[in-house]
Amino acid sequence: MTRTRAAGAKVLIIGYGSPIRGDDAIGPLVADRLEREGVPEGVEVISRHILTAELVADLVEHDRVIFLDAAVDGPPGEVRCRQLAPDASAMSTMAHFLDPRELLAWCETLYGQVPETFLVSACGTSFDYANYSLTPDAEAAMEPMIERVRQLIAQPAPI
Repeated sequence: MTRTRAAGAKVLIIGYGSPIRGDDAIGPLVADRLEREGVPEGVEVISRHILTAELVADLVEHDRVIFLDAAVDGPPGEVRCRQLAPDASAMSTMAHFLDPRELLAWCETLYGQVPETFLVSACGTSFDYANYSLTPDAEAAMEPMIERVRQLIAQPAPI
């Protein structure tokens, strides 16, 4: 069951990725920039290196969740937005972090509700060691990511 409200939705933005792996830092960098520039009332922004189970309780307290991350499977700099649904089989290959869809499955199982959820991502070029240093392709993708997030924030939640 998806929990949403037509107006005044509580929105959670989670930028995640490794700050020392080049373009993988784009999620936290976009989240940090959104927070610096200001977001409307009812919008919370957090940055994480990884997604952990502790986020489940935060997710169910919001009507809409927007994850921000880097992608490796597309043209460099391409920005994508897709809606996510719970998927318990979307388990990470590494035991210390989780896939957003797995977190949603936990929301559904533990709380019987799932926020409307989106993933906004940008395809990176380099994931070598670089402390918060993006390639030009990823740097150019930041503004379109921010614009897409602002559109999702403004979009009325479905009834």
